[in-house]
Amino acid sequence: MLPVSSYARKKQQLYLVLSGIFVVNALLAEIIGVKIFSANALLGIPNTIPGDLTAGVLIWPAVFITTDIINEYFGREGVLRVSFLTVALILYAFLIILLTTHLPPAAFWLDVNKVDAQGQPFNIDFAYQSIFRQGLGIITGSITAFLIGQVLDATVFQALRRITGSRMVWLRATGSTLISQLVDSFVVLFVAFYLFGNWSFEQVLRVANTNYWYKFAAAILLTPVLYLAHFLIDRYLGQEETTELQQEAAANVSV
Repeated sequence: MLPVSSYARKKQQLYLVLSGIFVVNALLAEIIGVKIFSANALLGIPNTIPGDLTAGVLIWPAVFITTDIINEYFGREGVLRVSFLTVALILYAFLIILLTTHLPPAAFWLDVNKVDAQGQPFNIDFAYQSIFRQGLGIITGSITAFLIGQVLDATVFQALRRITGSRMVWLRATGSTLISQLVDSFVVLFVAFYLFGNWSFEQVLRVANTNYWYKFAAAILLTPVLYLAHFLIDRYLGQEETTELQQEAAANVSV
């Protein structure tokens, strides 16, 4: 078995790397989530089935895969710790972005693009503000859904872990993701675009349904990635150290 200092160092480094991946992808997902795009147009298929998605869902699978890995090795407390930190960083990022939208634009910058590709008048400062100045509703919806989803994911994961023990990693990872994202997909759109916006309830349900089934498919398809991550982490830590860390996580021992 590795000396305590070496094990502790590897443990801290692992948590740092996983937390960094988690924070970056969660922050990016929140920033780009303001755009609603057509998956049908992207894939070149008819609009006979709902195909509208928020851009944030494209990288959200990386968030819940990382959530499950952190939960496996550092427990519910490890997940909640990085989740609360991420919320603080998201609020900080939105505040800084909001402040930049109020900066007076330089005259030469405004003159860079007087017209767009179709020859229409184009105000680059207005475009910047339209993209980055997310409304209170979107921020509130995003943060609310994120926290609810993370708490639910971490709790369900550990509940399934108590049932399955060290077996069936795929079940507790996929199961917790499917349950938490069912709530997350609806809450963020309901708060952001129904309570604070002008979407109809039917429109919220349609987009939330499409978002959820994308996340459902991604959770299933990314199962091999989850096992690959476990394999690499186990090799990095060593078998005895991995077992010890997972036992600590199951007992909710702090990092």
